[in-house]
Amino acid sequence: MTNSSKVLALKYRPQTFKDLIGHEEIATTIYHSIKNKTSTNAFLFTGIRGIGKTTFARIVAKSLNCEHALESKCENKCDHCKSITNSNHIDVLEMDAASKTGVDDVRELIEFSRYPPSVAKFKIFIIDEVHMLSKQAFNALLKTLEEPPKYLKFIFATTEVKKIPITVISRCQRYDLSRIKSEELFNYLSNIIKKEKKFVEENAIKLIVKISEGSVRDALSLLDRATISHKENLLRFEDVQKIFGYVSKSSYIDLLEIIFSGDEKKIINHYRNLYNSGIEPNLFLNDFLEILYYLKNISHLEKEGNNFLLNDTDYKKITSLSKKLESNDIFLFWEFTIKTLKEINIVANPNLLVEMFLIQLTHLKKKIPIDNIQKNIFENTLTKNVDVKNIRNQDTINQIKNIKQEDEKIEKKNNIEINNLDDLIEICLEKKEMKLKYDLENNVNLVSFSDMNIEISFNDKLNKNFVKDLSEKLYDWTKNRWLISFSKEKGAMSEKEKKNILKEKNIMEYKSSSGYKSLLKTFPDIELIDVENKDD
Repeated sequence: MTNSSKVLALKYRPQTFKDLIGHEEIATTIYHSIKNKTSTNAFLFTGIRGIGKTTFARIVAKSLNCEHALESKCENKCDHCKSITNSNHIDVLEMDAASKTGVDDVRELIEFSRYPPSVAKFKIFIIDEVHMLSKQAFNALLKTLEEPPKYLKFIFATTEVKKIPITVISRCQRYDLSRIKSEELFNYLSNIIKKEKKFVEENAIKLIVKISEGSVRDALSLLDRATISHKENLLRFEDVQKIFGYVSKSSYIDLLEIIFSGDEKKIINHYRNLYNSGIEPNLFLNDFLEILYYLKNISHLEKEGNNFLLNDTDYKKITSLSKKLESNDIFLFWEFTIKTLKEINIVANPNLLVEMFLIQLTHLKKKIPIDNIQKNIFENTLTKNVDVKNIRNQDTINQIKNIKQEDEKIEKKNNIEINNLDDLIEICLEKKEMKLKYDLENNVNLVSFSDMNIEISFNDKLNKNFVKDLSEKLYDWTKNRWLISFSKEKGAMSEKEKKNILKEKNIMEYKSSSGYKSLLKTFPDIELIDVENKDD
């Protein structure tokens, strides 16, 4: 394959440290360690797909064996570099752990490592997707990895570092390769486009950068696909949208405005147009969440910069719409969208779920004017359109209610009053809610308790459903919505800790009394376990 016929990802694959983008500090660190002859015996590169892990591994291998490594940053001038680039160096073995996962493969590798390099300075093993090795294979590798011969180097690459045993990670020098920043990737693609003598709109490049999500290989592959499939001289933003089935943010903004207008037919037609353009239901919901995020945080986003999140038109539309909405409305939509995403794999046809989700939003918001939304109007509308009893057992809706109605007071149907933690523990005892009582006494540290607002810190033993269960019971008992929140503050001592301190204090006081001392004279081997105060 000639260089001109190669795909861009291979044609422009970095061959030296200076060719790498976005990881200059890591490259410099490794280069100096090799130059000063202090390099580690095992390297571990981790990061998302297409970020440069295997490329880094090959460059490190070339730098270790390059005849000119001390003079320059391995410029492919020697035979070792050329052989490693072509993957046919006798002393540099590349292994794909995805296809060779067994202990026998690793034993063969270890047996091969006993022989010194034939022509190079180091014998180097590059193992890609190392997390795919079996547990037995890792165990077989440990001893050699910890005390390898001086001529042996290991270079590991993985996308899932958490699957590698900590005993292996601790024996490696780990380098986490982060996503390439949008601005760097944009400049990189622009330079390649110039070299290839292509004509691509700036916004089209930005869209490719956004879709690639910080992966250099993905960005080059997308650019390759777009330029090959497009026959005209100039590749426009709209062309890239069509090629990759990318739906513009404007479509989602228009959809939100239709939702607020309450026109169900328009909403369904609008969504079906998006679906017919090629977008999947789960991707639609994720993009919908992205728009909600922009609506809430548009004031913190830069119009121009290295994010390339929004073009100028979308930025203006979202800025305008965000001024007409309150945060509470956006939070409510966010929670409903998250809930729908969790349920999307339950139904056979996710399309139906999304359509019902949009209709649900319409019914929730159709009585709320898009301009001048007031909190009391929203709360009244929510109460009229949502049956509280039917949704009380849903985790997501309970969270929304805690946020939306922390100050709402429904008419009391009984005389139960809870003014402090002691009252709450007492009512739990009366109602025989012993699990809640136990958690309140043993696993909760109170930070504040006032106006139906409880703020707590907790230990690891707290029941994971504690907040949900307590919220439901408080509503049943008081007919009011309580807000229960977690705090980073340590909080007061738990009731159990208070009882233990009081118990120790009583024991110490009684031990110093004359009555206890006289008992010791009669019974010298007694041990005081507890002291209880009895009524007269």
